[in-house]
Amino acid sequence: MFSSNARTVLLSLGLVLLISASAVSKPRRVQRLATGLWGGPHIRIDVEARSASIDYDCASGTINGPLTIDSKGRFTWRGTHHREHAGPIRENEQGNNRPATYSGSVKGDRMTLTVKLSDTNEVLETYALKRGAFGRVVKCK
Repeated sequence: MFSSNARTVLLSLGLVLLISASAVSKPRRVQRLATGLWGGPHIRIDVEARSASIDYDCASGTINGPLTIDSKGRFTWRGTHHREHAGPIRENEQGNNRPATYSGSVKGDRMTLTVKLSDTNEVLETYALKRGAFGRVVKCK
């Protein structure tokens, strides 16, 4: 069917394509964000094994985990954002949990975090956090 030279060329071409495909589709290395406290001006995040809780000025939130970062320290996490208000919670008051996207990067013990409401694409704030810091949060009164 094929001559010896044609078979050699086809096998060589197949080998080159196989090597090229494996080089292009390298798996992305991800790692989990270490558990513990991250804090900064107006924010505090308590990272647990499978989720995180967030306190901000007059707000709170949750991140559904596990919290992973890629090989360059970047992340995009999904969760909720809850605006708080002063005074007591009224009877029959509707909750105001909103879907949120938490994105940013980690470099060493520093994190940059941007909070965006998923349903409106409204960017609420970008924060600078440090691992092990308690953070400074003002709650509504």
